[in-house]
Amino acid sequence: MIISKAPTLTDAQLAEVEAIVGEFNCKIQVIYGAHRNIYAIIGDERSETMVNRILGLDYVDRVDRMESVYKLMDKRSDLSNHRIRVGTVDIGSEPLIIAGQCTIDPKNPQTFLETAAGVKEAGAHALRGGIWKPRTSPHSFQGTSASMGTLLEARERTGLPVIAEVMDESQLRIAVEARVDMLQVGTRNALNYTLLAEIGRATAEQGIPVLLKRGRHMGPVDEFISAAEYVVANGNPNVVFCPRGSMPALDGYRNHPDESITPLLKERSWAPVIADPSHSVGRARYVPAAALAAIAYGADGLIIESHVNPISGIGDDPKQSITPDVLAGIIRDVKAVWKLRSRFNE
Repeated sequence: MIISKAPTLTDAQLAEVEAIVGEFNCKIQVIYGAHRNIYAIIGDERSETMVNRILGLDYVDRVDRMESVYKLMDKRSDLSNHRIRVGTVDIGSEPLIIAGQCTIDPKNPQTFLETAAGVKEAGAHALRGGIWKPRTSPHSFQGTSASMGTLLEARERTGLPVIAEVMDESQLRIAVEARVDMLQVGTRNALNYTLLAEIGRATAEQGIPVLLKRGRHMGPVDEFISAAEYVVANGNPNVVFCPRGSMPALDGYRNHPDESITPLLKERSWAPVIADPSHSVGRARYVPAAALAAIAYGADGLIIESHVNPISGIGDDPKQSITPDVLAGIIRDVKAVWKLRSRFNE
């Protein structure tokens, strides 16, 4: 990574650097930070000649070389002080709570609007709503782009930032053009490197935060972090990890709860962690305990499925969504655990 003396390189300076690294079959990827840009060398950066030529430029402060396979996501990288903001919350300053329905029912948009009002009153900071849904069976409801209008209306009514899952490039274009506040990459696309790279490119300029869920069959921690590297290496440093349960399932739960991965992620990467207790346990009655456990393990927030009348919902809502009243209790208890956890970190 090239660290310039000024917050950004001029076009002429960037062109000069690109010409140098190009001679060594490398290229430059610009990472747009809030206060300064970082210029990542993509390719084999071990050439001493290349590094020395870059260091010889009077506008370059230093060149950092990382041995880690995830050079940008590594806790020792120059992104280690990077902070991500969602709505009014700087992630890490307080527990970020994202809540809302698993799926927006296009036949009943009013219910989603009522849910949005309910989760705001409960204390949530952002609103989730499934527009497009990955389903095991091709005959199940897959969502509809028409629901984007409902999601945006809920944002206008409540003032809450909104998050939407995208599964392909066409959905990505719609979400970016709609200026959603956060994108979600679901477990089935957690290792879809082509999509992850395209998300990084498509969101680099706007810096839209990306919530990357852990794949159900994903094994090593490094594999999860390396998946996030695809987004960052293509220009967007605003990536958030999301443990959501893994396979094989633990008998009685939907998945095997994996909130305990959070300390391992934080030891190796600077990126924040937002846990998903709803998909981990898969039953509304287990969600409160799973949520508190995630915070105790060090998560920076939660994404929770909530519905004003879960039994009338579609998708996963009937079995794993909690009501806004229950959400309010979870948020109260989460704040208490957060304060208790902070004492151990003093």
